[in-house]
Amino acid sequence: MDAWVLWLIAAVIFAIGEIASMGFFLAPFAGGALVAALVAAVGAPDAASWVAFLLVSLALLALLRPLARSHRRMPARLRTGTAALVGRSAVVVERISNTEAVGCVRLEGELWTARAFDEDEVFEAGARVQVVDIKGATALVAE
Repeated sequence: MDAWVLWLIAAVIFAIGEIASMGFFLAPFAGGALVAALVAAVGAPDAASWVAFLLVSLALLALLRPLARSHRRMPARLRTGTAALVGRSAVVVERISNTEAVGCVRLEGELWTARAFDEDEVFEAGARVQVVDIKGATALVAE
């Protein structure tokens, strides 16, 4: 079997391993094996294929893996639905008292049922509060 075929098989195995692991560790080696297959296909000696494999694999690993890892740790920038309301400011429209089971805030132009995050807190109408969490259709708020 020709050397370029063996390198191509190695590239496929590395690629399948990368798909299975999703750690962005085997992909650079798949790229190195692919380049080594091209080098072997043009008739270069086996040593040249190994050098190409090592150089390309290490270069891709050094350049691309830190970039990929930083993208995996990046927080989601776009929050939607009720998650987008957490942390927003609201105005108390109706007195908020958990013991009396009353309260309403104007949040992003809409009226929301509201309860104090801390059971003992009471907010009077007109007070500015921060949304701490959303439970169903009720905003949990704090100062």
